[in-house]
Amino acid sequence: IGTSTGGPRALQAVIPNLPADIPAAVLIVQHMPAGFTRSLAERLNAMSSIVVKEAEHNEVVKPGFAYIAPGDYHMEVQKNALDELRIKLTQFPPVGGHRPSVNVMMNSVASTGFPNVIGVIMTGMGSDGSEGVVNIKNRNKGIIISQDAKSCIVNGMPQSAIKTGVVDEVVPLKRIAEVIVKYLGVDR
Repeated sequence: IGTSTGGPRALQAVIPNLPADIPAAVLIVQHMPAGFTRSLAERLNAMSSIVVKEAEHNEVVKPGFAYIAPGDYHMEVQKNALDELRIKLTQFPPVGGHRPSVNVMMNSVASTGFPNVIGVIMTGMGSDGSEGVVNIKNRNKGIIISQDAKSCIVNGMPQSAIKTGVVDEVVPLKRIAEVIVKYLGVDR
């Protein structure tokens, strides 16, 4: 999931609606400065059935967990010898003016080659995530979901993703969790 302006409130409409038994991990890049992502993770965790936390360097990515990129750090994933994904946090220069960057996170997910990836672009200014969704679609044969313009605070990121031509579904904010669950094949 990639989001920016309006993202904290939008995430509150999505993450708490994911079921505890979700057979996937959720990686979130919310454009926020250092010091604010931990409280966002704690607030979402208190509202959710899944565990929501600020990502830590080198931790194993597990189903039923949502990992929020810490402010001022890029979050990537790397596959280890056991085919596990581990989180890698870096302070490489900002990409497109952002650190964390949605493109950095999504491109790293795409590079793992794992199938059944769902990329989600929600409210935000600019075009961060557009390159990442194209790579997820092309390398992982992933599903791409975009928030609709009407439910966005700012429609820049979703509109840029839609313009790539790889978005499978454009849905209102209140339906994003439902659509994610549908593609994961979870009965509710």
